[in-house]
Amino acid sequence: MLVYGIHAVGEALKGRKVEKLIAVRGAGDKVGAMLDRARELRVPVEIVDKMALERLTRGGVHQNIAAQIAALEAYTIEEILAAATDEGRAPFIVVLDGIEDPHNVGAIIRTADAAGVDGIIRQGRHAAPLGGAVAKASAGAVSRVRIATVVNIARALEELKEAGVWTVGLDGTAQERYDQVDYTIPTAFVFGAEGSGLRRLVGERCDRLVGIPMSGEAESLNVSVAAGIALFEAVRQRLQ
Repeated sequence: MLVYGIHAVGEALKGRKVEKLIAVRGAGDKVGAMLDRARELRVPVEIVDKMALERLTRGGVHQNIAAQIAALEAYTIEEILAAATDEGRAPFIVVLDGIEDPHNVGAIIRTADAAGVDGIIRQGRHAAPLGGAVAKASAGAVSRVRIATVVNIARALEELKEAGVWTVGLDGTAQERYDQVDYTIPTAFVFGAEGSGLRRLVGERCDRLVGIPMSGEAESLNVSVAAGIALFEAVRQRLQ
């Protein structure tokens, strides 16, 4: 997989997951430091011109650096749940229902990493691929967060329920406020696609639907912003 951008490549180097580093000639001190680190780790380095890197990243904002990394480790729902159990905590999970914008997916992954979630569950189809754009938007967090890719989100919610995890879907039409729910218990937040929100069947499978109150003229929040608000309400409760 190709990742690009200073933060995404830097995180990949920290995790020693880089198979090859690709950089623009004379790109500056930050890129130069990464090249030095790659050579210390005996990672092959390829120097290219800017146009070549533009083609490789398909016009992404690469900041003159990219890296070929090993495929992301694939997790199962059971492994995500086990991570919480092993640490003696109530599971704290994010479920993405058909979010197709890679920048939103990357931003949610970054926020989920900051919030300390045990993992993310996503559907393979009708979702943003976990490629360079997601890696850059996540500032490299995609290499750290456990991600399980499933065939069917509704079935995944049933599996979580069987494991004793409460599923809470964010829905702009919900009557219950997001901050009126106890998130110290095993919880999975479910976030829907941009514009359309949760699919009907997925919403029906959630144990609860909650909304974020809006005071201005905007009818809704960007899904990554909404995710940040909800996840850090759970963090606040769990810290208490």
